[in-house]
Amino acid sequence: MRMWADNAIDIATGRWRLWLLAAVCVAELAHLVWEHLHGGIVSHHLLARPDLPAIWNGWGLVLLPALAWFASGRVSRRIAASRDPRRAGARVAIGAAAGLLTGALLSAAFVQGREDLAGAVLLAAVALGVLLPAFRAECVFGFVVAMTFVFGAFLPLLIGSVVAAVSALAHRGVYPLVWRLWKRTRHPATGRVRS
Repeated sequence: MRMWADNAIDIATGRWRLWLLAAVCVAELAHLVWEHLHGGIVSHHLLARPDLPAIWNGWGLVLLPALAWFASGRVSRRIAASRDPRRAGARVAIGAAAGLLTGALLSAAFVQGREDLAGAVLLAAVALGVLLPAFRAECVFGFVVAMTFVFGAFLPLLIGSVVAAVSALAHRGVYPLVWRLWKRTRHPATGRVRS
C-alpha cells in the first residue's frame, strides 16, 4: 500500500511538472507571436549598450522550458525530502513570489525609464540574496518569468544567475565558515594545552 502511495506521489509530481512545462511553453510562444505581429521579435543588447552583442528573445522558447523543468525538479526533490512537505511547499511559494515581485519591479522601473530605481531594486535583490536564500531555483525561475516579457529570457537569467551566485556564496560558503569559526572560538577543543 505504501509503495502505491509513493508511486501516486511520483505520478502527481510528474504531472505537475508537465503542466508547468506546458504552461511556460504556451506563454512564451504567445509572447513571441505577439512580438512577431507587432514589429518582429525583439533583440536586447547586453548592458543596454549598442556596441555589445544583442540577444534575440526567441531564445526564450528554449531557455524558459529548460529552466521550468530544472526548477520544478529541484523543488519536487526538496519537498519530497522534507520532514514537513507543507512547510517546504510554503517556502517554495514564498520564494517564487519574491522572485516574481522583484522581477516585476525591475521590469516596471525600466519600462517607466527609471534606471535609478531599477538599479536600487537590483542592489536590494543582491542584498536580500545575502540575507535570504535567493539561490533557490524557484526564486530564479520567478525572477526570470517576471522579466521575460520585457527583456526576453536570456538577460534576466544572466542577472538572476549573478544574484543567485552571490546568495549561494553567502549561504553555502561564508555563513558556514563563519559559524564554524565562531563555534571553534566559543568552544575550543578540550585537552589542548595553551601556551
